[in-house]
Amino acid sequence: MKNKLFHDETGDVPGWVLITLMTAGLVVVMWSFAGPALQGVFQQAMNRVVSF
Repeated sequence: MKNKLFHDETGDVPGWVLITLMTAGLVVVMWSFAGPALQGVFQQAMNRVVSF
């Protein structure tokens, strides 16, 4: 007879896969918008350091 106190705790693998894929998708979308702006800020900072 199985003890009901110790139940299977393997988790919901498809749920975690979905969360991981959605997070990766959000990162890609945000990076596509923020990438050029961050590159411009970095270039301005480097130009100021080089010209100093």
